[in-house]
Amino acid sequence: MVLPMNSKLLLISVILTLGCLPLQAEELTIAVASNFARPMDALVADFEESTGHHLNVSYGSSGRLYAQIINGAPFHLFFSADQEKPDALEQTGQAVKGSRFTYATGALVLWSANSELTLADGEALRGQQVERLALANPRLAPYGVAAMQVLQAMELDSDYSERLVRGENINQAYQFVNTGNAQAGFVALSQVFENGSIEKGTGWIVPSNLYDPIRQDVVLLNNGSNNQAAKEFLDFITSRDAQAVIADYGYITD
Repeated sequence: MVLPMNSKLLLISVILTLGCLPLQAEELTIAVASNFARPMDALVADFEESTGHHLNVSYGSSGRLYAQIINGAPFHLFFSADQEKPDALEQTGQAVKGSRFTYATGALVLWSANSELTLADGEALRGQQVERLALANPRLAPYGVAAMQVLQAMELDSDYSERLVRGENINQAYQFVNTGNAQAGFVALSQVFENGSIEKGTGWIVPSNLYDPIRQDVVLLNNGSNNQAAKEFLDFITSRDAQAVIADYGYITD
């Protein structure tokens, strides 16, 4: 039977489309530190569209996610907000040796939803303008550790000992500020940064010399060692396109 030209073109299109898809789409379950939620949502959408794989993402504090992993949570990849936890998983044999790398270096910002609050240089912290200051819990979140380092460097930690509002993770710290439950807070730059500037409210991008670098590592967990989608996603994260997306949210990717 001879197919009409339109049918031939449709058949060729279908064959080419199928040839671009993976032989078998897989499910991938990943644990991701809360600060990386916005870029990760964008990256997941791009990856799913281009590969056909499906990703399930759980966001939370690095400490909480780490505890879930060592207690048997079925994650394939762990995107932490620090280096220590992925390294510990490698050292204890719960992650694939040599799979760990830094996918981004984060930045801290003192932010307020109130654009009339002056935070240009952080000096607002020295007065009484900020009655309640939000940050992520330092016991669970590396961004909380960085926030405490800033207060210590500015010799303000004792001034705020009774005025801190601690969120379980950086997203909760952001919500405290966004809803007005805290006048200001230390959040991840990625949460408020878009198109090269802080998108709403007002903020002070904290100088990097006031806190230790927030180098964020990803590691392939043992549960994902045979998951093709996990390996492909790690390759995708290091691609030029993915790194550009990450940088657009205020992360350092070099």
